[in-house]
Amino acid sequence: MTMISFKDVGIKGFSNSNARRNIAQIPIGIKTPLEIDTEGKSLFKMHFDLANQMDDNLRNLILTNHGERLGLYTFGANLKPLLTDFSNKEDFDTEAMLRINTAVSIYLPFVNLIGFESKVDYENNQYTGKVKINVMYAVPTANLNQRMCEVELFVI
Repeated sequence: MTMISFKDVGIKGFSNSNARRNIAQIPIGIKTPLEIDTEGKSLFKMHFDLANQMDDNLRNLILTNHGERLGLYTFGANLKPLLTDFSNKEDFDTEAMLRINTAVSIYLPFVNLIGFESKVDYENNQYTGKVKINVMYAVPTANLNQRMCEVELFVI
């Protein structure tokens, strides 16, 4: 047999459609609350933007109470017990900030919490109040600066 050199062979060009695929079209995560994807791209609607996925993840962490996540009993900020004994807004703010900060440091350690704001709204609610919480945060490793996550909770 004769040994043939690869020196002058060259490289063949490939037409690979996956190589030209736009990176922004790759889904990052499932959008919550779950919605059926009517466009037929996947079963559920998905997030394609990292900023929207981070908002969704932080919102889910804040709204989840202990025992609601199967297999992770302590997942979440556990704010529901605070809302059942809502008597003083300042005490609520202090404890809510502590619980949110603890949950974020355990489950989303790459998120830097910047600010917290809460507002009690009794409008259109005769017997219950609505607490709106705004959490300002940043994710430096993903170049997401000064994002705002808003959640609504009902005082029981």
